[in-house]
Formats: sequence, structure tokens, C-alpha cells
Amino acid sequence: MKRILVVEDDENLREGICYALGKDGYYTAEAGCLADAERLCRTEGKKGSEEGPAEIGLILLDVNLPDGDGFSFCSRIRKSLPSVPVLFLTARDLEEDALRGYELGAEDYIPKPFSMKILLKKIALILRRSGKEESSVFEDGYLTVDFERAKITAGGEACRLTPTEFRLLRQFILHPGQLLTYEVLLDRLWDEGGQFVEKHTLAVNVNRLRGKIEQDGRRYISNIYGMGYQWLG
Repeated sequence: MKRILVVEDDENLREGICYALGKDGYYTAEAGCLADAERLCRTEGKKGSEEGPAEIGLILLDVNLPDGDGFSFCSRIRKSLPSVPVLFLTARDLEEDALRGYELGAEDYIPKPFSMKILLKKIALILRRSGKEESSVFEDGYLTVDFERAKITAGGEACRLTPTEFRLLRQFILHPGQLLTYEVLLDRLWDEGGQFVEKHTLAVNVNRLRGKIEQDGRRYISNIYGMGYQWLG
């Protein structure tokens, strides 16, 4: 996983985008001006972190910012982060602006207002094309999860999961070592599945998932009493 840098001076919009990205399983960093964005690119552009993946994998960039324009920032950042894709956001739906963005190497250009679902889909496609998205296959020698084909094997044997169990497993694998509270998991399952899941149902599904993947003494999911769950794999 990479971190998506959201550069937008509208605080409500910026927080809304980061919230939607977080629910979709992405890490984010945010900046309200170009100075903060440049600082984040210098400090987090190419480094990893013991606490999580800090490397920037995509920049979501507003064109009009209080201390300059996104086009000049894109031109500068291309020198230090040439392979990081840039997606422009702007309130101006002008052909010349779009062309300028493309000439600077931007992946796409989205005029405001926009659909959050469309934005998330564009980001997923851009990351897939650029090879910056998380691997579509998890494998540790015992458990193998193919996210694209929704196929799971444990100890070489096919493992049949329900849709809810599969979505749970995806959340755990995308956030290794991170405490996923009951509230966070319920919120993400509701968002992904479109079907209400309550705390008791969550516990039942986690227990069933553990029963299917934690064979031969394996332990992948830890129950943090009164708080939530943690992926140990």
C-alpha cells in the first residue's frame, strides 16, 4: 500500500476525500497548501516507515491553491517523483486547463463538483495501471488469497468464504498489525456490502473466518478485548 497525498485548500472537501479513501482501504496524507504538500513530498515521498507505508503513490491535486497553482507544483514535483501519478481537481472546467494538465503528465483531470464514487474508481484504475496498488495476491506459504478472483487456499486446500468473511479478510490483510475497532469494521462492511452488519454478527463472522483459515496451529486474528481485532499474519 502507498499513501495518497490529497492537496486541497477546502478543508471540508479535503477531509471528505480522505475519509472516503480511508474507508476504501487507502492510507492518506493531506495538505491545504503547496508549501505543506512540498514538505510532505520531501519527507514521505520515497521513504518507508515502521508504523506503515508512508511512500506517496498518488497525488490528488487541486489546481487553485492559496500559495500558487497546482500546475507549477506538478512541474516541480516531476523532478523528484517522476513516476508518481497526479490526478487534478479543479473548479474550472476549461479545455486549456485539461490540456495543460495532460502535458505535464497528469493521469486525469476531474472538474468540481464530482461524484466520490467516480473519483474512487478513477484512483483505483490509475493505481492499477501504474503498478502502485497493493498486490492482488496475498501469500505467506500457508494462506493464499487472490483478491481479483476471490479464491482462497489454506494449507493447499480450497477455503470457501462467504462474501462478508471475504470482505473481513480483505480489511485485515490490508491493515496488518493495526487495531481495527468494532466501529471501523462495521462501518467498512456496511460501506462495501450495502447490507447492515451489527456487532454480534461481526463477531460471528470473525469466528467463522478464524475457523476456516487458522488450521494447523496457525493464528492470524487476535481479539483485542472490548476494542476490536488485529491481523497478526
